[in-house]
Amino acid sequence: MFGIIRPCSTHACPTLREAWRAHLCGLCLTLRDGQGQAARLATNYDTLIISALTEAQLPAASPHRTAGPCPLRGFRAADVVDAAGDGARLAAAVSLVLAAGRLRDHAADGDTATGTAAARRLLATRWEAGGARLGAAVGFDTATLVSTVDRQLELERRAAGGRVTLLDLTGPAEEAVAAAFVHTAVLAGLPGNAEPLAEAGMLFGRIAHLLDAVEDQAQDAARGVFNPLTVTGTTREEARRLCDDAAHGLALAVRDLELQERHLVEVLLVTEVRRAVDRTFGHSAVAGSYRRPGRIRRSAAGVGTFLTCGLWRPRWSGKRSGSCASRCYLCDEDCWQGCGCCADGSSCACSCCACD
Repeated sequence: MFGIIRPCSTHACPTLREAWRAHLCGLCLTLRDGQGQAARLATNYDTLIISALTEAQLPAASPHRTAGPCPLRGFRAADVVDAAGDGARLAAAVSLVLAAGRLRDHAADGDTATGTAAARRLLATRWEAGGARLGAAVGFDTATLVSTVDRQLELERRAAGGRVTLLDLTGPAEEAVAAAFVHTAVLAGLPGNAEPLAEAGMLFGRIAHLLDAVEDQAQDAARGVFNPLTVTGTTREEARRLCDDAAHGLALAVRDLELQERHLVEVLLVTEVRRAVDRTFGHSAVAGSYRRPGRIRRSAAGVGTFLTCGLWRPRWSGKRSGSCASRCYLCDEDCWQGCGCCADGSSCACSCCACD
């Protein structure tokens, strides 16, 4: 499994962890049911956000069921999003097409043997067809995603001549994610959410692309393969600034969404995105400059929370500062048992309180 959104299972409150796992396992099982066992390799931590967004806007679009024991869950049964749900099928369609794009990208880099590259291209073709079939079932044309993958490869070829900027290179990923996010509003019957979802998808796609480039830069240099930061001469500091700006804009876009259930979406697209940026670059942020023309913040409480970086929150907020034993407003349980680090050594904090 791959992706930048990796909530800490140790520090998240039980209800949040179970909600996230329901979408993750639901995506995995939908890929299996729709394309076969091998397609479960396309399970993507990031595309499960599509399933979560659909459920947050219209819970009826994401029915749940009890799944049988799985080795990855310690051979325990679990509540999962049903493969019959529109959100799960859309997430699976996007996962297959994007995974196919990664396969084609690796083959185009020429960093695999000829036979392996041919096998990857064949699997990519199958997954693209499977993604198209799943997408059609929920009214989503995956040709939009396939075309962005092709355009990405073309931009990378042109970048060698120095005529392409870093944001040109992130553009296809931004458009692909925006299209998928917007379709969740179509499934939910909430056209008013289309604009903020397009903005959220564009910014999330930019962040994912940039973080992937930062994490791979040293390895790409050693293998002599394409990396957007290296080719465009972008410094690590500039990449961090772009990510911080995008994360700020993403938080504002999420705030504008009409959602029946906000908590999981806010944690994934706001808290966990910022954590992913910190995990990649370290905790030294640069000043952000993102502005949203023509938009105003919804409330004085939102302004106060933003200006104090979350140190002050209104009384009704589930993420108020203070004791590490803060109550989670979703599950009404103590969601933090002690400050510290995750088992892998990364700095981490509870997604339900403001310990971090």
